[in-house]
Amino acid sequence: MSRVVAVAPVLAGHRYEQAEISARIGPLLSSDPGRLATLARFHEHSGVRTRHFALPLESYAGLRSFGDANTLFQTIGTELAEAAVRAALAAADLAPGDVDFLLFTTVTGVGAPSIDAALVERVGLRPDVKRLPSFGLGCVAGASGIARAHDYLAGHPDDVALVVSVELCSLTIQHGDDSPANLVASGLFGDGAAAVVMLGDRRAADRDGLDVLGTRSGLYPDTTGMLGWDVGGSGFRIVLGAGMGDVVEAHVRADVDALLAPHGAALTEVAAWVAHAGGPRILEAATRALMLGEHALDRSRRSLAAVGNLSSSSVLHVLADTLADGAPPPGGLAVLFAFGPGVSAESVLLRRTGGPEPCR
Repeated sequence: MSRVVAVAPVLAGHRYEQAEISARIGPLLSSDPGRLATLARFHEHSGVRTRHFALPLESYAGLRSFGDANTLFQTIGTELAEAAVRAALAAADLAPGDVDFLLFTTVTGVGAPSIDAALVERVGLRPDVKRLPSFGLGCVAGASGIARAHDYLAGHPDDVALVVSVELCSLTIQHGDDSPANLVASGLFGDGAAAVVMLGDRRAADRDGLDVLGTRSGLYPDTTGMLGWDVGGSGFRIVLGAGMGDVVEAHVRADVDALLAPHGAALTEVAAWVAHAGGPRILEAATRALMLGEHALDRSRRSLAAVGNLSSSSVLHVLADTLADGAPPPGGLAVLFAFGPGVSAESVLLRRTGGPEPCR
């Protein structure tokens, strides 16, 4: 078993209303009035009110080179990662030198060495820290990061693990791309980061938090071309199929049932749901498939409205909000889940420390 003891969400520095983003970014994608009207309609129904961007809005007109965008990703992304790590370690009352394992994930920039290597010196992590950078999991990677850190800690019960996510989605802007997928994405994604501190079983003694009871990975058949990047000379061009909601609705219930079954728990025993804020259709599909109450995913909807879809960082921001609300109650269960390219899924069963053991 492992325990989540701190989650620190951070956001990029430039915050804008959705209407302002639409007015500024729309003309960079298309000059056709009909396509711009479609963009405005997509943005209006995205469930997003405000977003944070890595750059001032006026700077995106000049951002046409993948090389320039990736350089900005490395610079700004490292700053956000450092802020998240420092905040998470402080909340966990741990020193940088306590960290034994560092999992870093992103899908909006590339680097070798990756950002996690820069964090070692900037934050003061030990030079022998075990690092695992990850690229390609996309929006699912926040949940997968917790699951894979849990796997590591199962074999290292005295260790401290750190999961770090950085996503600067705005830097992937594709000038002149007025495809439906890009028009939708241009109204959905924001920029942010998050860090999660997790402890092995023996290290977690007498520490409050969320115990990781189990995890489940899923890769859904015949969905490879539904979500991801088309990588080319201009960088990352979004691939976003219209049927994502249908895929989620068809598969998520079986995943969650399989996650709960080894612990003898039922859907009705889950006190808190921590869902990746992928968009209104994803949240509606999950609500129907899991037969949830009307307000079960409200934290995810509020996160979507306030900051947009932060890719892999999104579910970690929702997790931070869940903990800040005191949910689940002591001894209560929570299920965290997210989806990404593949189409892939990851779900994590959590239990709040204290209170009676709810699993049979």
